[in-house]
Amino acid sequence: APLVHLALYALQHRGQESAGIAAGDGDGVVLHRDLGLVAQVFPPAVLARLRGWLAVGHVRYATMGSATVANAQPIVVASPWGPLAVAHNGNLINAPALRRALEADGARFTSTSDTEVIAHLLARTAAASLEEAALRALPHLDGAFTVAALAGGTLLGFRDRHGIRPLLLGGGPGFWILASESCAFDQVGAVALGEVEPGEVLALTPAGPRTIGALPPARRAHCVFEYIYFARPDSTLYHRNVHQVRRRMGRQLAREHPAPADIVVPVPDSGTSAAMGYAEAAGLPLEVGLIKNRYVGRTFIQADAGARQAGVRIKLNPVREVVAGRRVVLVDDSIVRGTTSGRLVALLRQAGAREVHVRISSPPIRHPCFYGIDTSSRGELVAARLPVEEIRAAIGADSLGYLSQAGLVAALDLPPGDLCMACLDGRYPTRVPTEAEAGRHALEPQGHEAAPPAARASLTEVGA
Repeated sequence: APLVHLALYALQHRGQESAGIAAGDGDGVVLHRDLGLVAQVFPPAVLARLRGWLAVGHVRYATMGSATVANAQPIVVASPWGPLAVAHNGNLINAPALRRALEADGARFTSTSDTEVIAHLLARTAAASLEEAALRALPHLDGAFTVAALAGGTLLGFRDRHGIRPLLLGGGPGFWILASESCAFDQVGAVALGEVEPGEVLALTPAGPRTIGALPPARRAHCVFEYIYFARPDSTLYHRNVHQVRRRMGRQLAREHPAPADIVVPVPDSGTSAAMGYAEAAGLPLEVGLIKNRYVGRTFIQADAGARQAGVRIKLNPVREVVAGRRVVLVDDSIVRGTTSGRLVALLRQAGAREVHVRISSPPIRHPCFYGIDTSSRGELVAARLPVEEIRAAIGADSLGYLSQAGLVAALDLPPGDLCMACLDGRYPTRVPTEAEAGRHALEPQGHEAAPPAARASLTEVGA
């Protein structure tokens, strides 16, 4: 558990609503989860009671189900092999249908998360072992998912057949580790050994990682938004360092959309690498024109619009002495809902910027994501409603330029056929679900009413 706890700090950027760890000793499981950041959820006294030589940890950014303790992960259910702890990244697009079938079979649900659907499916699949259950359950799961599951002395990970969300394997002195990003390995002294293949079921054993089986090969579809925004710059995904990719995106953006400007200012932090590339290619000085409040979370992954708008107001502040009287190129990674961009342009103008030219190091996001990014409603996406010129006017910029999709692919230096760019071009690697099937409220009670908040979490010990 202490090792997983450290790794979760490195992955905090992926989710800030809740955190949890389930630790096992081969017999029982000790679970602690709660709303809040890793540092808040795991004080030393709690961490000391998470005993065991196996552990699964999670930080949550809700894309299906409300931000409640009941939906915090890992989720633990009873199984033939003892308490089964499951943590999951992604989104199932057939979760409502699976849940109805499981409930008809007698499963009792305590959350509105698709993670619990996976847990009950594993527990109710006729199999002699957790490994066999995963192999048999995997073909019934549709969508994007990386899963870590723990029961008895077994810890395994598996991934959807397209590899939409990342899952990497690492190893250190006397341990093996699975994580969404390689930066978690650096935190605990592990080295990256490769990725879990799409559709693969991998067990971590004392003797080493062992492939249990895999689904038949399908088209790879790695999520481009991991590179655009989600992943940490020091992570390496699919053999590409995220910082270097974003820097190439910035260089290409400067070639496609030059601007008459005096300085380049990044929107920290996810716009910083692209801004470096833009400044290099444009021959302009890179300046720190916006200061980030380090104690405010990522505004895009806040749970609701009100929280996002409040987050923008307190998250960034301009450096007046840097921007006053100057023509500014403001580089950001994306415009999703438009919450942040208009506010930032206004902030720079209030600080005295003469002109503000907004440059975005991704193409316009015009289509919803059903695979683990909370944009399942197309009406939320400003680029789905407005052409570029109207977006420019709406955010108050002097000019607006987006990186082309071809430029993005060139910067990634990955085969286009191996990428999921559905949010950009509407070409989905799976069947296209409805929002009712895969949206934020797909498993909520009718009318999108959130389930009553659960009581504050406490340590839970579950025997075999």
